[in-house]
Amino acid sequence: MSDAYLALETGDVVEARARAPGAAQGELVFTTAYTGYEESLTDPSYEAQVLTFAYPLIGNYGVRSERFESDRVHPYAVVAREMTDDVAEWLESEGVPAVDHVDTRELVTDIRDRGAMKVGVSAGPDASPEEAKAQLDDCPHMSDITDIGADVSVSEPQHYDGTGPRVALVDCGAKGSIVDSLTARDAEVDVLPYDVTPETVADLDPDVLFISNGPGDPANFEAAQELVEHFKGELPIAGICLGQQVVARAFGGTTEKMTFGHRGVNQPVLDHDSGRVVMTTQNHGYTVGEPGDLTVTQVNVNDDTPEGLDSEEYGILTRQYHPEANPGPHDSLDFFDDVLELAENAKLLA
Repeated sequence: MSDAYLALETGDVVEARARAPGAAQGELVFTTAYTGYEESLTDPSYEAQVLTFAYPLIGNYGVRSERFESDRVHPYAVVAREMTDDVAEWLESEGVPAVDHVDTRELVTDIRDRGAMKVGVSAGPDASPEEAKAQLDDCPHMSDITDIGADVSVSEPQHYDGTGPRVALVDCGAKGSIVDSLTARDAEVDVLPYDVTPETVADLDPDVLFISNGPGDPANFEAAQELVEHFKGELPIAGICLGQQVVARAFGGTTEKMTFGHRGVNQPVLDHDSGRVVMTTQNHGYTVGEPGDLTVTQVNVNDDTPEGLDSEEYGILTRQYHPEANPGPHDSLDFFDDVLELAENAKLLA
């Protein structure tokens, strides 16, 4: 007899084995990554989602906190074909429901064919299909979670010393590796709340404004978009993932929900200028539709969605993928060098 249930938006109820008890709801998505499960589970961009691992065995090299991207697990629940005790015990300690013994090949196929969908999860001794369905019925669509930034951002500014350019990093759900990539290049970094005001940023006198990755619909990050609109033409501006989408919107572009998104570590990206294809790590369910006043410099080889935007006139440089991703690939780490060079050049011209 099963002790876990997934109630899908399609009307199906999937039986499973509970590995960490609890009830949850969220947007059901999948990642094809076969390593980096610790990084994925602590990535703030997975907030309010139920993460399914396509790779059949999760946990085969344990759990180590030094690989975490934040201080907690962000998916509301976790699904796998087989999960080791290390991962199950970690998720239980975090209060995150987890299930396995699921045919994840079929589940991933459903998501691929029908799109990311709402799901309710019930796991543990008192689990029932009815509880899973109740969770599903109460689950909002991702775009309706308008305050998601407050759940993943710092509440107070954090400062990191450095002798290089000063970066105002707006934390919409920033991965720790972004801060590490900047400080490793001796940048001075101020990590700021997602709703920071232009006045606070101006008081810091930064050399570049950087909008981070984060969860949910970029249309709900109005304060970050207003920051970009306020400082465009005055400061160089960079962005990663949701950051690219926010920047595009600030320059008259549009964003749209993808069918099932890009989540994995082997997404090929073509750079128009060099003709080079790099492999990238990605985690996003929204994408730029029209770039507005910006130029598309890189595209996804699989579906031609924008992966890089820039503007020489305004000093803009963004990426949809994660150059800083751990455990990799690291084909595009030079993005951070380019951002800091952009900042240095702007200082020389000032």
